[in-house]
Amino acid sequence: MKRISSFESVIGNAYGIPVHLFANEQVKVENSAIEELLGFLELQQTLEQIQQADPDFFGTTDIGIGRVAITPDFHKGSGIPIGTTITTKGFILPQAIGKDINCGMRLYITDLSEEQVRSKLKEMTKRIRHVYFQGGRELPITPRQKKALLQYGLQGLWETSHETVGKGLWRQYNALQQEADLQRIIDRGSLQAGGIFNGLENYTSIDYTSYDAQLGSIGGGNHFVEVQRVADITDGAIAYEWGLKKDAVVVMIHTGSVSIGYPTAMAFKDYLTDLYPTGLRKPDNGILPLPISEKYAGFVENFFMGLYNAANFAFANRLFLGLMMQKVFSEFFGDTDFRLLYDSGHNMVWQQKTVGEEWFLHRKGACPARGAEQLQNTPFAWTGEPALIPGSMGTSSFILAGCGNAQSNFSASHGAGRSLSRGESMKYDEAAFSKFLEEFHIITPIDPESTEIRSRRDIIQKWHDELKKEAPFAFKPVRPVIDTQLEAGIVRQVAETKPIFTVKG
Repeated sequence: MKRISSFESVIGNAYGIPVHLFANEQVKVENSAIEELLGFLELQQTLEQIQQADPDFFGTTDIGIGRVAITPDFHKGSGIPIGTTITTKGFILPQAIGKDINCGMRLYITDLSEEQVRSKLKEMTKRIRHVYFQGGRELPITPRQKKALLQYGLQGLWETSHETVGKGLWRQYNALQQEADLQRIIDRGSLQAGGIFNGLENYTSIDYTSYDAQLGSIGGGNHFVEVQRVADITDGAIAYEWGLKKDAVVVMIHTGSVSIGYPTAMAFKDYLTDLYPTGLRKPDNGILPLPISEKYAGFVENFFMGLYNAANFAFANRLFLGLMMQKVFSEFFGDTDFRLLYDSGHNMVWQQKTVGEEWFLHRKGACPARGAEQLQNTPFAWTGEPALIPGSMGTSSFILAGCGNAQSNFSASHGAGRSLSRGESMKYDEAAFSKFLEEFHIITPIDPESTEIRSRRDIIQKWHDELKKEAPFAFKPVRPVIDTQLEAGIVRQVAETKPIFTVKG
C-alpha cells in the first residue's frame, strides 16, 4: 500500500486494477481487510479462466473491471470488505452489494426541541417500545398493496394507499406529501421490478388484508432508529436550503430489506453457482460473476427482479419506521413538522451509461455522494446529494453534501466502520460498557428494568451481549473518517448531530 496524499493510498495488486483507499493517517486500516480485498481482486483471474473454459459465457460483450474505491470505514466483511465500491463492464457481482439489499439511511427534520423530547422521554419510552416491538405499529396492508410495493416501490404503494387510508399507521401517511417526497429518495424509491421474484410468494400469497409484521422492522446488528439534535451547523447556506436548524430534533433511520433481502441474496448465490461453467474449479474467494449476455438474459432479468423487489421493500421499511416515530411524536406533542430530507441505500448496484458503454457501480456499505451537476431537476440541484453518515451508538452523526468525486466512485462512507469484530467486542472492558449503558438511553424490545425481566438472567445476559457487540468501542472514531472525506473533496459537512436516544431491534 502506497500513500499518495494525506487522505489517499493506492493498493497495489497482481492484476493492475486501480484501487484507491481513502483514509488519513488517523484512520485505522486492518490488515485482515486488506488481505480480504486482495483475495477479492483474484476476480480478474476468475474472469480470464471463464473466458478460456467457456468462450460463450460473456457472449460478445466486452468485460472489464474499472475502478475500485474504498471508503474510510473499510473493514473485513464476508468475501468482500465493507466499504468497497467497484465498477464493472459486461457482468454484475451480486456479492458486491451484501446480503441486506438496499440497506440504507433516511432522515426526517422536525420542529421539536431537545428539551421537549427529554421532558417526555420516560413516558415516550414505554409507548415507543409498544409501537416498535409489541404489536403497536398497526400496519394493515392488502394483497394488492404488497404486490404493488415489491413491483413498483413507493410509487406503487402510493397508488394503492387508498385501500387502507385512515387505518392504523396509515393515518400518518399523507398521500400528497408522500408523492412529493418521492423526489427526495434515490431512484424515487420506485424500482420497476417487472414481477415478483421466485421465493417471495410467501410474502404476497396471503389473499386478505393482514397486519404486516415485516414492514417497519429495524432488524439487528448496527441498525437503528435514532432521535438526535442538530448540535452544529457548518454550512449555513445548505442547511438553510435543507431546512436544518441548530438544536432542532431530527430522526435518523438505518435499516434495509431484512427478511426479504436475505433469502433473495441467497437465491442469487444459487443462480451464480448454476451458471458457472461445468468442470471449471470455482475460485477460492467464492466470488462469481453474473454475465450480461444474451445467453443468460433470463438470469439477468430474474436478478434485477429480485434485487428491485428487495430494494423496494427496504425503501418502504424505512418509510414506515419513520411514520412510527411520527405517530409517537404526534401523540405526545400534537401536530409537528416531520419533513423528509433524504433516503438512500448503501448496499446496491446501479447501471451507469457513458458514451457507447454501460458500467455497473456496486456499493457494499458505501453511501452515494453525487454532486449538484448529477442531480439536476431534483431538490438538490445546487447542493449535491445528502450523505447521511452515522457514528457509533452514542456518538455524533453527520449530515453532509456530496461533491461528485469520480475518484471515489461518487461514494462516501456509510458509517464509522468496525474496529473490533462482534466476538472481540464481547471481551472489551465491562466497566466501560456499564458506564455507557448508564449514560445513554437505549430503547430495545425488552425493558431490562421491569421486575419480570430482571428475574430472567438468561434474557438480561442476551440483551447485554447484543448491545455490547454494537457499543462505541467496537467502532472506529468517526471524526477521522469524516475529515478524510472532507479533505478528499468527497463531501462537504453541513451539520453535526448528537443522539438523544436510540431504538435498537
